[in-house]
Amino acid sequence: MNDGLIILLPTLVVLGLALWSRRTLESVLAGVLVAFFIMEGVAFLDATAQATLSTLMTEDVAWVLLVCGLYGGFIALLVKGGGSYALGKALISRIETKQGSLLATWSLGLLIFLDDYLNSLTVGATMKAVTDRFRTSRAMLAYVVDSTAAPLCLLVPLSSWGAYFSGLLEQNGVAAEGQGIAMFVGTIPYLYYPMVALLIVPLVAMGVIPLVGAMRRAEELAERTGDLGVAEEQALTVEDNARGGMSVFFLPMVAMIVFTVLPTVDLLRGVIAGILFTSAYYSVWRVMPVLEVFDTCIEGIKSMVPVLAMLLTLFVFVEANDRLGLTPYVIDAVSPFMTAGMLPVVVFVTVSVLSFTTGSNWGVIAITMPIAFSLAQTFDVSIPLVMGALFSASAFGSQACFYSDSTVLSAQGAGCTTHEHAVTQLPYALLGAAVAAMLFIVVA
Repeated sequence: MNDGLIILLPTLVVLGLALWSRRTLESVLAGVLVAFFIMEGVAFLDATAQATLSTLMTEDVAWVLLVCGLYGGFIALLVKGGGSYALGKALISRIETKQGSLLATWSLGLLIFLDDYLNSLTVGATMKAVTDRFRTSRAMLAYVVDSTAAPLCLLVPLSSWGAYFSGLLEQNGVAAEGQGIAMFVGTIPYLYYPMVALLIVPLVAMGVIPLVGAMRRAEELAERTGDLGVAEEQALTVEDNARGGMSVFFLPMVAMIVFTVLPTVDLLRGVIAGILFTSAYYSVWRVMPVLEVFDTCIEGIKSMVPVLAMLLTLFVFVEANDRLGLTPYVIDAVSPFMTAGMLPVVVFVTVSVLSFTTGSNWGVIAITMPIAFSLAQTFDVSIPLVMGALFSASAFGSQACFYSDSTVLSAQGAGCTTHEHAVTQLPYALLGAAVAAMLFIVVA
């Protein structure tokens, strides 16, 4: 077995097992074990344990796990307080068709642009009651939610994605200090994949783009039998209660967003403040007793445990691939195809493959940005165009990968399995990627 196949083996194991077993967590864990066995031999268990501990202690990973867990508690409060039910009921009274319910889901997703995690969990949990009425499969709901999460956050500078990539542009010398956000805004006209992915959703909802493959089967089953493909329900379920009106949904959301963006964008601060505000608001207006508020918040955090386990395993897998040198290997393999005219599309396709196979959206971009920047300078290609290709690839990987954080959270919010969501949305993600690749060829 040559070095190339050895480097690719863990990723191939993950993809193969995920397709065969339809179990995502176990497949990624197997990839982790294979990777460390390749690197450490019989000492692979010790190496895996040490890597898991060091990954968990990483500030960025701890931040993600805290934010996701607390989002679960925050959304559980919105659900249990009746805010999500009140919003869903108001929408149901105005929506008369399945097409309308999907377009309403898409529209709500466009409003929650601050962070893809918040978007995925909130929109899915809120709109289930609406789409269920029209026998819409949970897989279709998850697709609509996922397609308006990371793609939208990339197109709006005031988001977690905008903040992160602006910082990377400065760290890598692509933008001068303090000019990262300006450079990021300059890449927006070239973010072809996010634009196309967002536009495909209403076309699918209206039937302009037909249902294909697993999505068509899921929708036919839902309409014929009423089997929506619901995974085991957890705390993020909209309850039929009348504890509060829509203010119970919107006021906590507004409070959380305000605390998130002021004075600087900080999602962890925002969700903590959101929980505190919601707890006080519910107690003062007697939406629910104080002890029930605490219990609900804890139950919401508990509901996120499978997601947190998946995310931690994914981060360890990313670390294993970094140690194996997967990204430099792939970059070296495609370097002969680099020309001025082909550079943007080669960057987009290559990084899309890396992001899709590794499940790393932000990490891959951090590794490849200095390489892409150097190539853009060497071939005298527009830097905003190349950066747009790079960021577009990140959005594709986030949406299409079977085990990315966005895929896991969108499935959790919509109430279907991660595998079902991944296989049903993949054709539409690939369609968006194909269109985006053609646009990068035409514009270059």
